[in-house]
Amino acid sequence: MVASGILLVDKPGGMTSHDVVARTRRAFGTRKVGHAGTLDPMATGLLVVGIEAATRLLTFVVGADKTYLATIRLGQNTTTDDADGDIVTAASADALAAVTAERISEGIAALTGAISQVPSAVSAIKVDGRRAYDRVRAGEEVELAARAVVVSRFDVLDDRPATGPGAAHGMRDLDVVVDCSSGTYIRALARDLGTALGVGGHLTALRRTRVGPFDVAGAAELDGLADARPLSAAEAASAILPVLAVSAQEAVDLRHGKRLIGQRARVQGPRAAAIDPDGVLVGVIEHRGDDLKSAMNMPEGAS
Repeated sequence: MVASGILLVDKPGGMTSHDVVARTRRAFGTRKVGHAGTLDPMATGLLVVGIEAATRLLTFVVGADKTYLATIRLGQNTTTDDADGDIVTAASADALAAVTAERISEGIAALTGAISQVPSAVSAIKVDGRRAYDRVRAGEEVELAARAVVVSRFDVLDDRPATGPGAAHGMRDLDVVVDCSSGTYIRALARDLGTALGVGGHLTALRRTRVGPFDVAGAAELDGLADARPLSAAEAASAILPVLAVSAQEAVDLRHGKRLIGQRARVQGPRAAAIDPDGVLVGVIEHRGDDLKSAMNMPEGAS
């Protein structure tokens, strides 16, 4: 029997999130694999992967806040807002010379907190049923609506002269750390910071280090998937949600769609992970009036 669980994977650069899913399917011998939150091929870092019945938990991971390490190059705009795109504008030496540390701090401050952000045109957002990046690659003009996001931390770790391919005199590379809500595009932060400074900007590196309670430090390398141990559904759910210990009879009732009558006060937040006396995840429960009811049940026999 294939183990059910949540696997943390450290995605390398140069492959898609779907490639990681395909490798996980082969390593664990099952087709039932999914992930919570796409990483671009250029990006590295934490991908949260669900296996078998635990894929049901991914819906509760997708909306978690995240942490990224990134490098922003000031001085150029690209078609994709990252280093994979073609350069469309390059700043003059005078414009670059006018970018002070104080102006960078002011620009970052304006992009911190609750902000309205227009996602990069080359994104996975669907426009009339098709991915935006497919429309852009087909030569279509794509305009995406602004969305409300929260950037709770946007700090510069290093500010240095740009080096490497495409770098020109006066360009700057900023190493930054960003804590943000789900749906925030770090490429758009790079673009918007560069625009605010009048010199353009794009990402040259991106690494996701955290998704909700999960950290990349505990993730498996792609070449070590066969030996990796997924978190059990109960372990993963307990990290994501508050825990409600239920009796054996309550576990049976919940699995059969029954409510826990008048038990609302046992769960303070909107939902909780119901764990039975054997330490097995029964499911995710939520308030229904004064009662508690399953929002998602795990199949019996799933770990």
